[in-house]
Amino acid sequence: MKKANSSTRGSAAKGNVAPTPKTVDDYLAAVPEPARSTLQRVRAAIRSAVPAEATEAISYGIPAFKYQGTLVWFAAFSNHCSLFPTASVIKAFKNELKGFETSKGTIHFPMDKPLPAALVKKMVKARLAEKAKKKRR
Repeated sequence: MKKANSSTRGSAAKGNVAPTPKTVDDYLAAVPEPARSTLQRVRAAIRSAVPAEATEAISYGIPAFKYQGTLVWFAAFSNHCSLFPTASVIKAFKNELKGFETSKGTIHFPMDKPLPAALVKKMVKARLAEKAKKKRR
Protein backbone atom coordinates (compact mmCIF):
# COMPACT_ATOMS: atom_id res chain seq x y z
CA MET A 1 0.00 0.00 0.00
CA LYS A 2 1.36 3.40 -0.93
CA LYS A 3 1.86 5.86 1.91
CA ALA A 4 -0.18 9.08 1.65
CA ASN A 5 1.71 12.29 1.15
CA SER A 6 1.61 14.13 4.48
CA SER A 7 1.87 17.53 2.80
CA THR A 8 -1.58 17.41 1.26
CA ARG A 9 -5.12 17.15 2.56
CA GLY A 10 -8.20 15.87 0.86
CA SER A 11 -8.73 13.15 -1.63
CA ALA A 12 -6.49 12.91 -4.66
CA ALA A 13 -8.93 10.49 -6.22
CA LYS A 14 -11.59 13.18 -6.13
CA GLY A 15 -9.19 15.77 -7.50
CA ASN A 16 -9.54 18.16 -4.56
CA VAL A 17 -6.13 18.02 -2.93
CA ALA A 18 -5.40 21.11 -0.86
CA PRO A 19 -2.04 21.85 0.71
CA THR A 20 -1.81 21.29 4.45
CA PRO A 21 -1.30 24.64 6.14
CA LYS A 22 2.11 25.12 7.73
CA THR A 23 0.97 27.57 10.44
CA VAL A 24 -2.20 28.42 12.32
CA ASP A 25 -2.26 31.78 10.53
CA ASP A 26 -2.15 29.95 7.17
CA TYR A 27 -5.00 27.71 8.30
CA LEU A 28 -7.15 30.62 9.44
CA ALA A 29 -6.45 32.61 6.27
CA ALA A 30 -8.04 29.79 4.28
CA VAL A 31 -11.19 29.64 6.46
CA PRO A 32 -14.12 31.71 5.15
CA GLU A 33 -16.07 34.12 7.32
CA PRO A 34 -17.85 33.92 9.70
CA ALA A 35 -15.96 30.82 10.84
CA ARG A 36 -12.59 32.61 10.65
CA SER A 37 -13.61 35.29 13.14
CA THR A 38 -15.17 32.68 15.40
CA LEU A 39 -11.99 30.60 15.43
CA GLN A 40 -9.87 33.70 16.01
CA ARG A 41 -11.91 34.39 19.17
CA VAL A 42 -11.50 30.78 20.31
CA ARG A 43 -7.76 30.99 19.59
CA ALA A 44 -7.49 34.19 21.67
CA ALA A 45 -9.34 32.57 24.58
CA ILE A 46 -7.05 29.53 24.46
CA ARG A 47 -3.94 31.70 24.20
CA SER A 48 -4.99 33.69 27.28
CA ALA A 49 -5.25 30.49 29.34
CA VAL A 50 -2.05 28.68 28.36
CA PRO A 51 1.44 29.32 29.76
CA ALA A 52 3.66 31.71 27.80
CA GLU A 53 5.82 28.74 26.75
CA ALA A 54 2.90 27.09 24.92
CA THR A 55 3.18 26.97 21.16
CA GLU A 56 0.79 26.78 18.26
CA ALA A 57 1.12 24.07 15.65
CA ILE A 58 -0.73 22.24 12.94
CA SER A 59 -1.54 18.74 14.14
CA TYR A 60 -3.63 16.32 12.09
CA GLY A 61 -4.07 19.18 9.60
CA ILE A 62 -5.79 21.50 12.10
CA PRO A 63 -4.62 24.14 14.62
CA ALA A 64 -3.45 22.97 18.03
CA PHE A 65 -1.88 24.42 21.13
CA LYS A 66 1.01 22.45 22.59
CA TYR A 67 2.52 22.52 26.05
CA GLN A 68 4.21 19.36 27.25
CA GLY A 69 2.30 17.63 24.46
CA THR A 70 -0.85 18.67 22.65
CA LEU A 71 -3.42 20.44 24.82
CA VAL A 72 -6.34 21.24 22.51
CA TRP A 73 -7.20 21.44 18.82
CA PHE A 74 -9.74 23.64 17.04
CA ALA A 75 -11.05 23.69 13.48
CA ALA A 76 -13.68 24.80 11.00
CA PHE A 77 -15.80 22.39 9.00
CA SER A 78 -18.43 22.87 6.31
CA ASN A 79 -21.30 23.59 8.70
CA HIS A 80 -19.77 24.09 12.17
CA CYS A 81 -16.61 24.80 14.14
CA SER A 82 -15.12 22.43 16.69
CA LEU A 83 -12.96 22.44 19.77
CA PHE A 84 -11.19 19.20 20.68
CA PRO A 85 -10.25 19.43 24.38
CA THR A 86 -10.18 15.61 24.93
CA ALA A 87 -12.93 13.32 26.18
CA SER A 88 -12.10 13.73 29.87
CA VAL A 89 -12.50 17.52 29.71
CA ILE A 90 -15.80 17.24 27.84
CA LYS A 91 -17.03 14.80 30.48
CA ALA A 92 -15.97 17.14 33.29
CA PHE A 93 -17.81 20.09 31.72
CA LYS A 94 -20.87 18.22 30.45
CA ASN A 95 -23.31 20.42 32.39
CA GLU A 96 -21.76 23.65 31.10
CA LEU A 97 -21.79 22.25 27.55
CA LYS A 98 -25.55 21.67 27.47
CA GLY A 99 -26.86 23.33 24.34
CA PHE A 100 -23.77 22.39 22.34
CA GLU A 101 -23.44 19.22 20.31
CA THR A 102 -20.70 17.04 21.76
CA SER A 103 -19.17 13.69 20.96
CA LYS A 104 -16.53 11.76 22.86
CA GLY A 105 -13.73 14.27 22.20
CA THR A 106 -15.35 17.13 20.27
CA ILE A 107 -17.54 20.14 20.91
CA HIS A 108 -19.40 21.50 17.88
CA PHE A 109 -20.57 25.11 17.80
CA PRO A 110 -22.04 27.40 15.14
CA MET A 111 -19.71 29.06 12.68
CA ASP A 112 -20.99 32.48 13.69
CA LYS A 113 -21.05 31.95 17.48
CA PRO A 114 -17.90 30.94 19.36
CA LEU A 115 -17.98 29.04 22.61
CA PRO A 116 -18.02 31.47 25.55
CA ALA A 117 -14.43 32.61 26.19
CA ALA A 118 -14.73 31.99 29.94
CA LEU A 119 -15.77 28.37 29.28
CA VAL A 120 -12.93 27.83 26.80
CA LYS A 121 -10.44 29.17 29.37
CA LYS A 122 -11.82 26.90 32.11
CA MET A 123 -11.58 23.85 29.84
CA VAL A 124 -8.01 24.71 28.81
CA LYS A 125 -7.00 25.17 32.45
CA ALA A 126 -8.61 21.83 33.28
CA ARG A 127 -6.62 20.24 30.46
CA LEU A 128 -3.40 21.82 31.80
CA ALA A 129 -4.18 20.49 35.29
CA GLU A 130 -4.84 17.05 33.84
CA LYS A 131 -1.46 17.05 32.07
CA ALA A 132 0.31 18.28 35.21
CA LYS A 133 -1.28 15.50 37.26
CA LYS A 134 -0.14 12.86 34.76
CA LYS A 135 3.37 14.31 34.74
CA ARG A 136 3.65 14.05 38.55
CA ARG A 137 2.96 10.30 38.50
